Amino acid sequence: MTTPVVTVEMDDSLSVVKDIFENAHFHHLLVVENNKLFGVLSDRDLLRALSPNLGTAAEMPSDTATLNKKVHQIMSRAPIHVTPGESINRAIEIFQQHDISCIPVVDEEDVPVGIVSWRDILRAIKIKNSDAES
Repeated sequence: MTTPVVTVEMDDSLSVVKDIFENAHFHHLLVVENNKLFGVLSDRDLLRALSPNLGTAAEMPSDTATLNKKVHQIMSRAPIHVTPGESINRAIEIFQQHDISCIPVVDEEDVPVGIVSWRDILRAIKIKNSDAES
């Protein structure tokens, strides 16, 4: 699991999200309201929502307006999530059963405490294999 998590709120603009993704080395944001998990937003979701003309000579005011959309308009709602005590095998099952690229980790009050990606799974398998070889 990767911690700490970076969150945005449902009414944040896509320009805020764009700034976060441009300055960070991760691909998912958790969407919260009153600190509780409500959705997930990926960098791919953002790219689909923004005009491809942004920052080009062809940019028009309508292209720039796509930055004013709100997170809740493009986020994935009611994400599949796990609790901190779930096993790696459970996370692998979830990735196999669903077409998702991350799994939020929430506490008993649905407050995000981490996020699991396929990279986290691969890292855990590599560590487990290294320990087994030792």
